[in-house]
Amino acid sequence: MIFTAKVDKTALKGTPVKLVGNFLEVGNYAPIVQVVTPDLQEKTIGGESNKAQLIIAVPSLDTPVCDAEARRFNQEVAKHENIDTILVSMDLPFAAAKFCNVAGIENITIGSDFRDKAFARAYGILISESALEGLCARALFIISKDGKIVYKQVVPEITEEPNYVEALNAAIDAAKAGASCCGFCQ
Repeated sequence: MIFTAKVDKTALKGTPVKLVGNFLEVGNYAPIVQVVTPDLQEKTIGGESNKAQLIIAVPSLDTPVCDAEARRFNQEVAKHENIDTILVSMDLPFAAAKFCNVAGIENITIGSDFRDKAFARAYGILISESALEGLCARALFIISKDGKIVYKQVVPEITEEPNYVEALNAAIDAAKAGASCCGFCQ
């Protein structure tokens, strides 16, 4: 089952885990936040863009499921130029850089939300209890060029991978769709 609206929980090995933050629904404007890249630069995510955005949230790159998810999306999005793909976790930028080098991640941007958890709070996926308290839940958001959330998937079990096919199809559709502006800046 995929939760798509007002999700305030997920599960860790079957035990419910509460999430906190601003619970967004499909159709809401995607909040603009900054994450830190492995080279310590700030990357803005959310809001309007000249590309569709696929935002992948994971608890930590240092787990087998998160590693597999990053590698799979890295392969899949390489085929699509109009999708800006960002993977966000609470991992430190230095650990993310090491992960990218080892895993060969070249097609997605890795962003750390370690400074103030602005992304996790703004998108309602901050784990507020359990052994993973303070980390991001496993979730996907697709943001259209006009800055609206067109797809949301909070994976119901943190230890499981997301529905890749559904998310990638939604990202491809969002990338093909035009922004609702006049088109002058595109």
